[in-house]
Amino acid sequence: MEDNALKKFTTAKFLSFALGFFGLQFAWQMRIILSGPVTENLGASPFIFGLIWLAGPFTGMVVQPIIGALSDKTTSRFGRRRPYLLGGALLSALALWALPNSEIITNTIFSTLGICIHPLAALCFAAVMIWILDACVNIAQGPYRALVPDVVPQEQHSVANSYISLAIGLGSVVAAGTSPFLKWAFNYQMTISAQFIMAALAFTLGMVWTCMMIKEHKYEPKTAEVKENFNFIQSLKDFFALSPEVGKICWMQFFTWIGNMCMMIYFTQYAVHTVFGVPDLSGVNEVIKSSYDAQMLSGTNFSSICFAIFNLVCFLVAIPIGIISVKAGNKKVHIVSMLSMALAFIGMAFCHDVKVVAILMGLSGIGWASICALPFAMLSQYIKPGTEGSVMGIFNIFIAGPQVFVCTLVSWFINKCSFSVLDGVNYHWEYTFLIGAACLVTACIIASRVKDKTETDV
Repeated sequence: MEDNALKKFTTAKFLSFALGFFGLQFAWQMRIILSGPVTENLGASPFIFGLIWLAGPFTGMVVQPIIGALSDKTTSRFGRRRPYLLGGALLSALALWALPNSEIITNTIFSTLGICIHPLAALCFAAVMIWILDACVNIAQGPYRALVPDVVPQEQHSVANSYISLAIGLGSVVAAGTSPFLKWAFNYQMTISAQFIMAALAFTLGMVWTCMMIKEHKYEPKTAEVKENFNFIQSLKDFFALSPEVGKICWMQFFTWIGNMCMMIYFTQYAVHTVFGVPDLSGVNEVIKSSYDAQMLSGTNFSSICFAIFNLVCFLVAIPIGIISVKAGNKKVHIVSMLSMALAFIGMAFCHDVKVVAILMGLSGIGWASICALPFAMLSQYIKPGTEGSVMGIFNIFIAGPQVFVCTLVSWFINKCSFSVLDGVNYHWEYTFLIGAACLVTACIIASRVKDKTETDV
């Protein structure tokens, strides 16, 4: 569709557009914060926890390219993207309800069938729910990103992606901050199950609102497009043929997400085990586990507070970053933002004071706001009309792929970095921040070599 056929978005329309991503990020933030405590309580070691996290990258690499290509050619009465947005949200809601209840569900199933309950049955069920949840989030996320070039004029792409960053920040703040706030204000501790149910409702209702308020333009594919099947290899070739700069953007994104996920995946474990000194509880008896209940709860709540601060900063700077990038350029703003995150990571690797860690998490939120918006704005300059879903799906490989590295090699490395404590062992979770900082600096170096389309056209 030609840009001149797209009407400019108002602030109200941008907010309605972003509300679905608010719900998506709300659900994703709960998965980030609470999947560690849930799986560790069921017996997952650091390495097993990393393997369970492989759900995200594997489903992202497989699901998003396929769903993106399918959504490009979808001609349903509900639109091209909306069926995937709604379907992903509804299926995610079911997984969000089941995940924290894994032990109850498996016990009920095994008892009904009259089968002896295996010690790892609940952990395996929880892992499956995480995989389903991640797959469904990816089903919604790729077509959602493709909505930007679908319905927003080219000159507003940076602002549209900044509103998505705003939604990501606000959704994460509310998700992470609700439980600690209720504990602080009313001395009421939400259960993990209640927090997951809250996430399921937020995801579903937010996505329904966006689908109701944002109308897609009628799409009628050419005859050749209808007959053409999805060919991943050809789509990948077409993707890199868009411009030599696309490859640089992809490598930038690759190292960015190694760095970013070193924090996202392991921060709760770092907060609980490094900042609050709780030993690894995956292999200890129930008596020792119960003796650390208070510290475990304090560490988990602290993690939630830090993620709330991290995402609050993202929320506050998201729109200013979009506005500044229009004037100063996406590349320059993105490099400065990522360097701020790298500095924060280095600080957290060496200082474990709760106040300092909270401040540094806020600083790293500047980088997160940029990561959620500017790489997509940089890429969108090269997207051809009609291929938005496919391009965003392939681009997601360079977000999901790095997570495989973090979930396997980094978790294996941490698993090897153990030390003895009073009630067993603990791990140097802070090492993940040093790895993350090095990768973010590498991403900045690559970003400095990316040319804007205006430069390449000269």
